[in-house]
Amino acid sequence: MTGDRAAQFALYAVMLILPLSALVARRLPLKPVLKMAAAWIAIFVMALLIASQRDRFSGLTTIFADQQVSGAETRIRMAEDGHFWADVEIDGVKRRMLIDSGATTTALSSSTAKAAGLDSGESPFPVIISTANGDVMARTATAKRVTVGAITATDLGIVTSPSFGDTDVIGMNFLSKLGSWRVENATLILMPIPA
Repeated sequence: MTGDRAAQFALYAVMLILPLSALVARRLPLKPVLKMAAAWIAIFVMALLIASQRDRFSGLTTIFADQQVSGAETRIRMAEDGHFWADVEIDGVKRRMLIDSGATTTALSSSTAKAAGLDSGESPFPVIISTANGDVMARTATAKRVTVGAITATDLGIVTSPSFGDTDVIGMNFLSKLGSWRVENATLILMPIPA
């Protein structure tokens, strides 16, 4: 048994022993104690199962539609981290992207740019862009179609760099193509330019 497994086992044992010892210390008749012990064991087992399967449950929040389309309007609820995350399609590739009004340009991670066929860049020379984490060398490209809900922007400039990590960002160059955007009651509302 590895050190981590042994520590985990010891923690679980302590979590189980504490309520059982409290029941024994009360000197109750055996039958009610066994019922309570069985109830505590069932609660403990359920908690353990949920904790061990938390990766499977993390996707449940997306079932409750963080992003909705109503007519031409796209509404995105604020996530628990205080940001707005949109389900976006870039040249046929679907990603969950951060909407950042502080970012001038839409920025893609290297993996997203590669999946969308935008990793080669239009210019053989990288550009230097200023980010919140300092200056970064990036390549530029143009996405043919970027869709968020009911809104599609065509020929959208993007930048890509390994320095972005795994985060993909919708920037002001997308937001400026909208008719309007605003935040109401922790919901970002995107409206296209009226036809």
